[in-house]
Amino acid sequence: MDTKAYIASGILELYVAGQLSEKENLEVAEYAETYPEIKKEISEIEAAVLALSEAAAPNKPLSFEAVKNRVELSEDTKLIPLNRGRNRWLPYVGWAASAALLAGLGYFYNQNNQLRSDIKLAETEIQALEEQIAGASDSLEKTTALLQTLRDKNVTVIPLGGQVAAPEAYAKAYWNETEKQLFIDAQGLPEPPDGMDYQVWSLTLNPLTPTSVGLLENFQTDENGVFALSNPNQSQAFGITLEPAGGSESPNLEQLYVLGTVSS
Repeated sequence: MDTKAYIASGILELYVAGQLSEKENLEVAEYAETYPEIKKEISEIEAAVLALSEAAAPNKPLSFEAVKNRVELSEDTKLIPLNRGRNRWLPYVGWAASAALLAGLGYFYNQNNQLRSDIKLAETEIQALEEQIAGASDSLEKTTALLQTLRDKNVTVIPLGGQVAAPEAYAKAYWNETEKQLFIDAQGLPEPPDGMDYQVWSLTLNPLTPTSVGLLENFQTDENGVFALSNPNQSQAFGITLEPAGGSESPNLEQLYVLGTVSS
């Protein structure tokens, strides 16, 4: 207890003056029994009151007993032991402690839920990042493998230039005749309209004989625009036409987008 603050509050003057409630009087009395400085302050206030009384009526000295009677104090006034007062406050202290405990538990419960939510969000973000890294790693591995394939010494590169149907179009064919593999880099081709597919043709020139090598399927979703096809033909040229979805048995030369010959 901060006895200095308690003394400075003015409650002891009201106690001596008899202006406190019974409950407050008992409380001050208990504190006086517990804290000597409070008891001393009460005595000093009583002495000051007595001195003022004597000064106010010099011809009628007023004893301290009279002063005590005027403030409704007597010799029979008993000071209640402190432990009894403490017992009075125990229920209130218990309720206050319980309320504080519940408030604390509620706070930590909310904090715990927020922490769980933050952890879950972080785990989701980490998982998404791991998937992105795995996807990038897989894409890098595929790209590396593709580059190694295209750089093989047995691969012939055939530029395919734009034709009347699409003068601005271009593509490249990478043909490994030994492995009978054909790779088409189609990044220079526009996206085909709905219901249409690009079809690759192997050509012999004399006489002109087209043989279908395959379709550039999933053109819109392919990441690098490079398509792998099998080509067991003795090719002299390659062309790409735009055909109805699923392909055609023979090329529509009016929709020939790119064409290129194999260097001899």
